[in-house]
Amino acid sequence: MFLPKAIYYEEDATNYELGKQLLAKYQEKQIPCIQIQNHNNIEEKRKKSNREFANMKQNLIIGVRKTHKFVPNHKTSDFLVPYTSSGCVAMCLYCYLVCNYNKCSYLRLFVNREQMLDKIKKVANENEKNLTFEIGSNSDLILENTITGNLNWTIENFKDHPKGLLTLPTKFDMVDPILPLDHKGKLLIRMSVNPKEIIRTIEIGTSPLEKRVQAINKLKQARYPVGILIAPVILVENWREQYSNLVKYLAQNLSQEVKKTAFFEIIFMTYSYVHRMINAEAFPSLINLYDQNIMTGGGKGKYTYRKEVRQEAEIFLKDLMRKYFPHNEIKYIV
Repeated sequence: MFLPKAIYYEEDATNYELGKQLLAKYQEKQIPCIQIQNHNNIEEKRKKSNREFANMKQNLIIGVRKTHKFVPNHKTSDFLVPYTSSGCVAMCLYCYLVCNYNKCSYLRLFVNREQMLDKIKKVANENEKNLTFEIGSNSDLILENTITGNLNWTIENFKDHPKGLLTLPTKFDMVDPILPLDHKGKLLIRMSVNPKEIIRTIEIGTSPLEKRVQAINKLKQARYPVGILIAPVILVENWREQYSNLVKYLAQNLSQEVKKTAFFEIIFMTYSYVHRMINAEAFPSLINLYDQNIMTGGGKGKYTYRKEVRQEAEIFLKDLMRKYFPHNEIKYIV
């Protein structure tokens, strides 16, 4: 379990039962608890240099979520939903949350979970279609669940709702707490995978590939709907060999039950100027993911792979999937 060096909390968080429980737990462990005005604007954090990025990730922020805007989505969900956390304790070098939060992409927990789940239920009820809500677009809820128990709480409080489906992606294997639950098929979990070396050197602080695959198999055995994200595809020097080994490993180690029903999503990496600046100062000895030979500007300080490079990689991955997973749907490649 993640044990923070310090807690920063909004006073209003103490008006919620979860907020009281979290603060009591950390105070019992004698972890410093510092009151703040606004979880979105902690001045001492904003003023820190990029070199402090990894140290800032060792803190935990507890607050009340005030933004509840649902964003339409057209991939595996109908809406991206602000939910019980944002940010993460892991330090993936490409993390898209860095684009939103810059160096302040540390883990924030929001204690007004009843308000957030009630809105999901309300929107689900108002629509004729059986909507799918992506609740993990701002954080990793499998990781968060080890701290708050919010995913267990969500499953228990949503499983009997007549309409709607929840979904989330994860890079973590700590799924055991939710395996015994009677989820009634209302939560679709999509495991993100990458080659072993990319996980070790780029997805810092996340679960290794072997444990992620074991988690997928356990989830399926517990009757959860599951999907698999090959994401983000990163075109490192020997990417063909690495992704060939990855797909072969999946074919050899996923259970037959998973291979019968799982779908795939394939997402190419988007990088940014913000990532370059933070990573250069916080992780100077690690790989530089920006390669001007194969990348081009993608607007708003972002970089994407050049069209011809991306097309070649897409063809290669499609051929791999046809060879090892000929009967599984690829929902999209972006």
